[in-house]
Order: sequence, then C-alpha cells, then structure tokens
Amino acid sequence: MILSKNTVGVIGLAASLLLPSAYAIDNGVYTIKSKYSEKLVEVANAQTNDGANVSQWGNTNHDTQRWLITNIGGSNYSVINLNSGKALEVFDFSTDDGGNVVQYEYANIASQHWQINEEGSGYYSFINDHSGKALDLYEFNGNDGANISQWSYNGSDAQQWQLTKLANVESTPFDPSTTNGAANHWPLTGSLVTHDPTIGYENGTWWIFQTGPGIYGKYSSDGVDWNDALPVFPNGLAWWGNYVPDHDGIDVWAPELKRYNNRSWLYYAISTFGSRVSAIGLASASSVAAGNWRDDGLVINTTNSNNYNAIDPDLIVAKDGAPWLTFGSWNSGIKLTRINPMTMKPFGEIYSLASRSGGIEAPTIIYRQGYYYLFVSMGKCCEGTNSTYRIAYGRSTDIRGPYLDKNGNNMLSGGGSILDAGNSQWVGPGGQDILNTDVIVRHAYDAGDNGRPKLLISTLNWDANGWPKY
Repeated sequence: MILSKNTVGVIGLAASLLLPSAYAIDNGVYTIKSKYSEKLVEVANAQTNDGANVSQWGNTNHDTQRWLITNIGGSNYSVINLNSGKALEVFDFSTDDGGNVVQYEYANIASQHWQINEEGSGYYSFINDHSGKALDLYEFNGNDGANISQWSYNGSDAQQWQLTKLANVESTPFDPSTTNGAANHWPLTGSLVTHDPTIGYENGTWWIFQTGPGIYGKYSSDGVDWNDALPVFPNGLAWWGNYVPDHDGIDVWAPELKRYNNRSWLYYAISTFGSRVSAIGLASASSVAAGNWRDDGLVINTTNSNNYNAIDPDLIVAKDGAPWLTFGSWNSGIKLTRINPMTMKPFGEIYSLASRSGGIEAPTIIYRQGYYYLFVSMGKCCEGTNSTYRIAYGRSTDIRGPYLDKNGNNMLSGGGSILDAGNSQWVGPGGQDILNTDVIVRHAYDAGDNGRPKLLISTLNWDANGWPKY
C-alpha cells in the first residue's frame, strides 16, 4: 500500500539505470592540453572576473587549469572554469579568425557552447556553436602565456586538445514523479521525534538524519517503521569550535544526505540561535550502512560581518549532472553556489535566490522536467505549537533563478506559493527535504503530544501545470 513500485522499486534501481554516454566525452572535470605545445588551457593569473583572458601554461595543478565540462543538450557542452565558476566563451560574439577566447558568467548562449569532436589518437577539437570556428592555440605559440583564440577549423595540432578526466560528474537527475497522483501520507510508526530531517535510500534501506547531538538519525526497511541510528560524530569534532566559539560542541543542525559519484555525502550546520556565526561542515562515507564516516571539514562559514547565514545546506544535482549547494536563513535569505566535484566544496560566485522578512530558511532545490523548484520554510520554527513554519515554493528555468511562484511573484521579493501550512494536529511543518522528485520529508509539531516535533513523509505529486502538491 504505502510504497508503490514507482517510489521504491525505481529508486532502488536508479543507480543501475545510468547508460553509457552517446556523446564524445562523459561529463566530468578535465584538463585541456594542447597537442602542439603540451601546455594546459587556463584562465590567466587565476582571475575570477568576467572577461578574463584564456591562455596556456605548464601544469600547475591549480583549479584555474581545470574545467567542468557537461553536455547541455545535443552535441553541445558548457566548459566552466573550476576556479572562477565562469564559462569559456568567444568574446563579443566574434565570428572572425583570431576572435579572442575569455571567461564570462554562464548565460546559456551559443558563444559559450562548444561541440567536442573526436580527432583520433585521444585528441579532440572544440567547435564554437555561435561562430562555427575551432578553439585554437594562436599562431602556434608554444610559450607559457600564449593566447587561446578561435580559427577556422583546419585540423592542425594547434586545434587538437587532449582531455584528462580528473573527476566524474553525474547524469541528469532521476525523476520518477507522477502527474496528478493520489495523495499519500505515509502512516509512520516507531521512533518519530524529529527536527529538520533529510532522507536517503540506499540498497533497500531508508535513512533519516536530523538536528540533534552528533548528527544522529533513523533507519527503516520499508520507509514506514523507523528505528534509531547511532550518531555519526557522537563526541563532536574539535574544529567546530574554531568557527563557532559559543557552540556546545555536540549539537548539529539540519543535515543533508545525498548520494553522488558513488559516495554518500552528509552536509550539516554548526551554529547557535540568533547568530550568523555559523559553519557548514561535510562528512562522507562509502555508504550510510558502512558507517565509515570521514570528516571532510569546513565547507563555508559566516561571521557577523556577513549578511547571510551558513546553515541549512542542501546539495542539488543540476540538469547537466553538476552539483550545487543551496543554504541560508533569515538575514538576506537563501543562497546558492557551485560545488567542485573533486572536493564537494564551493567555488565561484554566491547567488541570491529568495528573501523574506519574518523568516525564510531550509532551502531544498530539485530539477524536474525543465524547471528547478525551490522549496523553503517560511516563518518561525522551534516554538512547538506556537511555531509558524510553512512550506512554500517557486520555480525557475535557471538554477540561479529568478524563482517565481504560481502568481508570478519573485521569491527574492517575498514571493512563494504555499504547499503545506499544517493543520490542527500538525502545526508548523517545515525543515523539508525531497528525495528525487517524489518523496517529501519534513517535521511538524504534534498538537496531540505537547507540541513535540515529529517526522512526516508523503508522496510528492505534481499537477498538470507542473506545480507540486500532495
């Protein structure tokens, strides 16, 4: 009854349904080496600004020589610098031989799209989608700092590039959701006291992690009957106090569990109430069941000088399989940044997605059928039946926004359509997380049990216009 084949069986098979790429290369992080000079394509001087020049240099093992290359549809790829987070493009839409190649904020335009073609013997050419011209080592210059430009394709060694893969990037996110399905609130039993849950499913076992001492949680064989699990860091970690001096050394907020590149990642927050002195940390394991958790250290931190707060992390797999992290609470609101697939930590700019007076936090983003959906918890938590939490959402065709609600209101200006405002028994629902696109978990305060926060799980359905519903 509870867990349909669509929800459980398909989730369990998700990892095995990844088919070999039909394109020239797999998504991944690569270095790009000239066949002629044997030097690497880089953003000169590791600059991060728009318009910074692209040139070549001997191997320095710096992220400015590493590129996140992902298929964006058809035979086109985007090529994103792993230091700056900006895209390889032909400057000013030039169609001339010798047109300069620079980096710029990704805008999903043809001058930033590249066809990657096999040339044989392990080499590739890059053909710009706007100009039709090839990425070229200008004037066959073999020196450090020599310029990279475009030129009419001629197949010369100056236009052939060796790609060395440094890290995998996943494929398009898994979407098993149903349009206009029946409401299905799962009748949970067992250990249910929960706050800010995250949910995962690995090898036939469901997992929950939640706010509390040492990152503890629950497990279930059917998603309905829940048992307590041991904490990940029962004694806390010493470095937490370096970033949050007033922290009690054990309390962890709003963890986020996600499987990516065949490893289980657990982001979490260290903070104290009412403070922007906060830190997001990261742990990882070969699998949750294995329990061989590794401390991967600090992800990002904030102080009182920041106008945003480093709490409530959520890892997103974008349409092209690249990882991103959203986070934030109150203050200037919800933020987003790219994640380096090699380190699973941020790089590039921090974008603003949503803001609202009166409280906004706990972001969750999923990709579904052409849209990114941002879910947030609005209002106040942590006051039992006096809590005003409610779950709201908007959507965008770009992961960076703008996110608009059903009425066209921008979430940066306080917009947001309500999914769940609770009822007479379940007050203040929020702290939500979404598995794939069809399972939503959250807490709410049980008015029938002195306002204790408890676990709720439901099938997330979608209407014919592509908006979420129960």
